Amino acid sequence: MADASSGPATPGRHGRNPAAVTLGEIGIARAWNVMGRDAPALSSVVFGVDLPLTPNTTAGKDPTALWIGPASWLVISAAPAAVPLDALRASLAGRDAALFDVSASRVGFALGGPQARAVLAAGCPLDLHPRAFPPGACAQSVHDRVNALVVRVCHDDVEFVVLVARSFGRDVWHGLSRAAAEWGYTVASARPWPGVVRRA
Repeated sequence: MADASSGPATPGRHGRNPAAVTLGEIGIARAWNVMGRDAPALSSVVFGVDLPLTPNTTAGKDPTALWIGPASWLVISAAPAAVPLDALRASLAGRDAALFDVSASRVGFALGGPQARAVLAAGCPLDLHPRAFPPGACAQSVHDRVNALVVRVCHDDVEFVVLVARSFGRDVWHGLSRAAAEWGYTVASARPWPGVVRRA
């Protein structure tokens, strides 16, 4: 994350002690934008996960499918694709469905700890209360005026993942670390996509 960060990014503790927030980069091995009316019927065979049909929800753990618009999903995985992209595209031939590799387009940041929601809320207008944004929810919004896709993952010590265009990663990291400084924060080592755990 050296080229996409601002503020302390070296793993370790910053600010108050004990730290109430954990920040870190999320590695994305595979990200596909899946589009089309026929995509849900083909998804479990072609993509290995059912595509959610309810707006702003997710399905699967790894890979995870995120609803990002009518007839549009983002499928993210911590593992490289087992089947070549061209072969997957060929399986969609003649159908109202399309597949685009967007693996390099986004950078992800993980937030955890008891004040993770407060830190995210400092730069994001979404209602992040668990009743409004439960585990498994996702929504497109902004963070510090940068377009962002926010996911409630609830996996181990990660509560939220914020996905932004790679070119804006530095700005969003700066905003997150600035907000986290009030509480004290730990920068964690980069980790793979954590998947989504739908706990109560």
